[in-house]
Amino acid sequence: MKKLTWKRGTKIVSFVLSALLITGVFNGCGNKATDKDDQGRTMIYVSPWPANQGKELDAMNEQKNKFESNNPDVVVLGDTWKFDLKTFYPKAAAGRLPTIYNANFTEASQIIAAGYSSDITDVLEKHGILDKFNKQILDVVSKDGRVYAFPTSVYALGMGCNIDMFEKAGLMEPDGTPKQPKDWNEVAEFAVKIKEATGKPGLVLPTSANNGGWIFTPIAWSFGVNFMEKDSDGKWHATFDCPEMVEALQWVKDLKWKYDVLPANSLIDNTEYYKTFCTGNAGMIICTDSTNQAISYDMEAEQLGMLAMPSGPKKHVTLMGGYLHVISNKATDDQIEAATKWIETSFNYKLTDQYKESTDKTIDLKRSNGGLIGQNSMSVWNENAETVAYEREQQEKKANINLNHVKLYNDFISNLGDCELRPEEPVCAQELYGILDSCIQEILTNKDADISELVRKANKDFQANYLDNVDY
Repeated sequence: MKKLTWKRGTKIVSFVLSALLITGVFNGCGNKATDKDDQGRTMIYVSPWPANQGKELDAMNEQKNKFESNNPDVVVLGDTWKFDLKTFYPKAAAGRLPTIYNANFTEASQIIAAGYSSDITDVLEKHGILDKFNKQILDVVSKDGRVYAFPTSVYALGMGCNIDMFEKAGLMEPDGTPKQPKDWNEVAEFAVKIKEATGKPGLVLPTSANNGGWIFTPIAWSFGVNFMEKDSDGKWHATFDCPEMVEALQWVKDLKWKYDVLPANSLIDNTEYYKTFCTGNAGMIICTDSTNQAISYDMEAEQLGMLAMPSGPKKHVTLMGGYLHVISNKATDDQIEAATKWIETSFNYKLTDQYKESTDKTIDLKRSNGGLIGQNSMSVWNENAETVAYEREQQEKKANINLNHVKLYNDFISNLGDCELRPEEPVCAQELYGILDSCIQEILTNKDADISELVRKANKDFQANYLDNVDY
């Protein structure tokens, strides 16, 4: 679903909110008139709580019981509501958000601007964890030097590769590590070799349902594109009508019409994107983690490889995203304190026995459910955190994939070097992705498409239809 721009979203929210209030929908859990129960304990409502019986619910109840035993002045209450834009704004406007709720990085700026998150800077500093975060990640949840959310997980785009196809194309090192394309030109060269050796597309790119624009943005950044800028009056301006944007789209166009290394299908959504790669019908894919999708399509673990994000002609950059725990703006000081303690039981830089137990259970549960273990994820903490080292040790110890096949990506996220981490665009990101989808589809279906004209029109439409409506 596309995000609401702020001006349009406010009108819709007001209408929906009025309707919901009239029909009495706002019953049930949320922030109450008091933050204390009848025993004087601080109540915190935690979302999303598992709705159904099973291993996840058992694990959450066990965490709740242990937490309440260690913090007898707090009671944890589960809220099964899950964040989505349809229900978030009405719920927030009515003051019915749970004490703790999850969101992703894309929503961070809107949530903070709307005032629906508590300033947690002081409590993070009090707990001694403020300076333990990865600075680039903390910037995503900050405004005017204050922190408004607790980042809990983060990803960075890299490239997945099919090891069998890499072997046939002569793209493997003697030690069993796949070769790394250093830039987008080498990606095209690798794709050609794969096509020649296997007869299959060397690379798959998404093109629809906003996925094409999402994957394309870091490619464009690496060519030197800036999609938008904010002026001194607080107004946003589209800035991607530029030679660098034309060059980036020309690279995509060449994959189709010059190199012929893309699938014949030019309408590829997220499902088709991973299906194409995980069923052996493309040699490379730009992604964060294809291990879960690989399971869905019965891709053999030995076939799965991960590479670092290639560089562009102007810079080495990759897109980061992730998830946040947000503490409601209606939370009292006691609830903010209790909520932070709750979050820390699962997300902490300190290597406590409880953290070890929680991490081990998470990895074991994933593996018991058929998950693939061995590819590391980025950490919200800086590299000096004890928990980062422990989790990666456990990933290696319990790995059920070939670690050499994912070594390049694991090394990449451990030491980004000169690679810049960038979050998604700050406003109207989904709308931008949709516009970019249209550009990509046009150049892949029309050999004679005028890229310069496409870019000019896209920049103009994005400004008039979306950025001109942003009020923050």
